[in-house]
Amino acid sequence: MLTLNWGSATDVGRVRNQNEDSLWASESLFLVADGMGGHAAGEVASGLAATEIGRIAESSPLHAEDITIAIWRANEAILRAGHERGDRFGLGTTVTGVAVVSAEGDDQWAVFNVGDSRVYRFTEGQLSQVTVDHSEVQELVTAGHLRPEEARFHPRRNVVTRSLGSDPPPIADLWVLRPRAGDRFLVCSDGLTGELEDAEIEQLLAEFSDPQEAADALVRAANAAGGHDNVTAIVVDLVGPDPIV
Repeated sequence: MLTLNWGSATDVGRVRNQNEDSLWASESLFLVADGMGGHAAGEVASGLAATEIGRIAESSPLHAEDITIAIWRANEAILRAGHERGDRFGLGTTVTGVAVVSAEGDDQWAVFNVGDSRVYRFTEGQLSQVTVDHSEVQELVTAGHLRPEEARFHPRRNVVTRSLGSDPPPIADLWVLRPRAGDRFLVCSDGLTGELEDAEIEQLLAEFSDPQEAADALVRAANAAGGHDNVTAIVVDLVGPDPIV
């Protein structure tokens, strides 16, 4: 079994009135959900996603297909909440995260994503984005119509193309990755990546070896850069045993 250490931080930011981000952090599952809808609906949607998907943390062993099923169940729960409360109809949320799953007889990472919250991997001092944003600007970047550096300031940068609370349900991206010695993962809402460039995130992850201190520092930096949105960060470290790769 992989031994992990982690820390998490979330903040309303410097502009919004309430925090519509939710998170789950346990020994095998870490996720961030960024709610949408306003009038407390976003908070409801993200909370439902975190709770429904978080239930699988009790499964042992956990498998990648368990995550896919849990995301589908979370989508159904959000749809039901929307129909039951007319003022919350149309509520939605992103969800992204990393889990330890059993695959090919070994413990491996499973990274999953719906929406534009992100998972990064920080290994040997190098930061790489694992997830792919489900957003209009990412589609423009992929098609070659927009440069990546322009995407952060595009007027439609917050328009997502997949989210929970959709009918038909969204297709979640899922990657299974072999652990590497010294692995560190960052799970975050776009309140972080909207304020900080990847190079700044990489610098802070390198500077703070303790995951809780790293998560706190990332949230502080996002607020210092403007804090235009709710911001959430979970930092997960692999501390042992060293995987055989």
